[in-house]
Amino acid sequence: MKFNKRLNYIALSTAVLLALGWMGCSESTDSAAAPSQESASEVDAGEPVRQVRIETNFGEMVVELSNETPEHRDNFLELVETGFYDSLLFHRVIDGFMIQGGDPNSRGAALATPLGMGGPGYQIPAEIQPDLLHYKGALAAARQGDAVNPERQSSGSQFYLVHGRTFTKTALLNIEARNFPPEGAKYSEEAIERYSAEGGAPFLDNQYTVFGYVVEGLDVIDSIAVVETAAGDRPLQNVWMAMEIIE
Repeated sequence: MKFNKRLNYIALSTAVLLALGWMGCSESTDSAAAPSQESASEVDAGEPVRQVRIETNFGEMVVELSNETPEHRDNFLELVETGFYDSLLFHRVIDGFMIQGGDPNSRGAALATPLGMGGPGYQIPAEIQPDLLHYKGALAAARQGDAVNPERQSSGSQFYLVHGRTFTKTALLNIEARNFPPEGAKYSEEAIERYSAEGGAPFLDNQYTVFGYVVEGLDVIDSIAVVETAAGDRPLQNVWMAMEIIE
């Protein structure tokens, strides 16, 4: 019965993504943490590791951007540098799943204002890497659903930070069979242990671009994830953000 409940949770979470359009489904379609098992500097010694501080009214987080996803890394850095994210909101929060922000329409938005549809007017080509998984604290790009976005291009600005929950090895192997091709990557024992101990959202693996990880301030995600929410998973208390590049 517990296993069935886990499968139901995965199915429900996937349905929530599609039904509620949490990936910014009307954004213009004009194109325009360290990795899970090794540090970004080990992945590409020729590129410096870049970090961004995310300040919120619940505390500060530091995210480390992956050099395996250079287009997402550079786009995020450019938006941070220009102040794009300053005073925007985490407009969608689901305890045990994720916190999402980056919609420019959220700046100063009234509680009744529908959010999650805005962006900078472009998308980013997918950079989905099998070793960049949706562990707790993963920084990933929101996107439109597969039906209208078969290439899985990312939103130009909307992102989410994984809160997640723990998963058993059996549940992870079922997710692996569904999300990864037979000849593709498999969950390592380290990945299984991490999902079992720390949690995450593995049902999104190999579906969305993860481009960094929170390396400081995971407890801030915990605090934001449990805020009281209204319709559309909008926090009743505004959760604002401001960002700066720290290295």
